[in-house]
Parts: sequence; structure tokens; C-alpha cells
Amino acid sequence: MAADMILSEIRGGYRIVTLNRPDRLNSFGAGMHGQLLAALAEAEADKSCRALLLTGAGRGFCAGQDLADVAATPGETPDLAATIEKNYNPLVRKLRDLPMPVICAVNGVAAGAGANLAFACDIVLAARSAKFIQSFAKIGLVPDCGGSWLLPRLAGRARARGMALLAEPLTAEQAEAWGLIWKVIDDTSLMDEAHKLAAQLSTQPTTGLSLIKQALDAAETNDLDRQLDLERDLQGRAGRTVDYAEGVAAFFEKRAPRFVGRT
Repeated sequence: MAADMILSEIRGGYRIVTLNRPDRLNSFGAGMHGQLLAALAEAEADKSCRALLLTGAGRGFCAGQDLADVAATPGETPDLAATIEKNYNPLVRKLRDLPMPVICAVNGVAAGAGANLAFACDIVLAARSAKFIQSFAKIGLVPDCGGSWLLPRLAGRARARGMALLAEPLTAEQAEAWGLIWKVIDDTSLMDEAHKLAAQLSTQPTTGLSLIKQALDAAETNDLDRQLDLERDLQGRAGRTVDYAEGVAAFFEKRAPRFVGRT
């Protein structure tokens, strides 16, 4: 059923959002973008949610766009620009703007927009059997879902061009070695490790982590002077949070801090 294409589950301090079209390798079908966007918006609005875990159901993470949903009738051409503007761009913007750490557990193939959706997350864990494929060139398209921006920044210019132009599968181990993801995990341990990480991050100073994300994102385009000014401004905000006061108090009292998270 369409209502089940995205599953959202609340855990203590974090949410699990699962792409749920396992029979189609969780490829994006009609309505799925909107459901995922709504799940992300719900997590953002929930002040008790201090981390988000994104994964896929079944044997794959996400095979990208379900081409059956954008195929044109004979003699016509699809308006893919409209599809991108309506579906993918709002999704990537929301994912990148979430005021909490976003963990992606890639449990199988991540192709096309599915790979770039994973790369847009803050920390990516991948099963050892997972593969990442920039499959766009195989059908004459351009990397989307933020791929043309993310790939050169994560992997470097040469590797980004090779991935995009050759569309060859990349193993999880190679993705880790190239800096595209954080860590490779044995398949049987992937979700346990992902949940442990989400639970850990849900106890941390969430506002401070959100400001770290903002600083790192801005550094991609800022020169040094702008970045120094931004660090000054963000540090000023961080220094006014209750979690900073708690962290300092815990340090001097030689105890574990009790961060409240989002304020």
C-alpha cells in the first residue's frame, strides 16, 4: 500500500525512518518522496528526537528512481526537471537542514538517487555487501539528488568524474577508502551498530551538533575569512546553550554530562 512506502518508528531519543518498497529495492515510486519528506518533517518537529536513522527494508537500501513512474508515452518526452524540482530537491534540502545528526545504514545496493541520498546524510554506515552505483550515465542522465555537488567534495574531482562517467559499482570497502562513507560493518552487525550510534548521538548536545553541521556545510563554499566569522558567530550561539554550561560543569565535577539536547 502507498501508505506503507515509508515507515517511521520512535525510539528513545531518536527515530528510525525506513524506505519500504523491498520488492522494488526501495526505488522511489509515486508518492514516496512526499511520504519521506513528511517523515523528516515530523522528526524535525519532535523536540524529543535528537538523532535520525535512515535505512531500507529488505535486501537493498534504494535503487533510485523507479523508471516505470517517469516513463513517457510513445512520442512524448518526460519533464524530468519538474520531477527533480518537485520531488528530489526538497527532499535533499530537508535532509541536509535537519537540526540533528542523520545516520544512514546502507543495507544493500544504493544506486542513482539512492546512493546520493545516502551520501547526503551525516554519517554513513554500510554493510560489507553493499554497493554504490552512479547509474545515471547508463541511461543518458545527470547525477541528481545532490550527487554532482556531493561527489567531488567527498571523493575528489578525479574519483567523482570516474564514478559519474563510468557508472561502475563501487564496493562498500572502496567507498570507505575513498571517504564517501564513515565505516563498513559486517552485514549481520549493521543495524545493531547503527542503533548503537543513533542512541549515543541522541544523548549528546544536539544544538551544538547542529551548529557543527552548519559550520562544515558552509566551509564547502566559504573562504577562510568568512569561515572564521561564521565560527565566531556559531560559537557565540553554542556558548549560550544550557548544554555548554552542563558540559563545563560535568567536566569540573568529574561526572558524565546530562545534556538536554534540542532547545
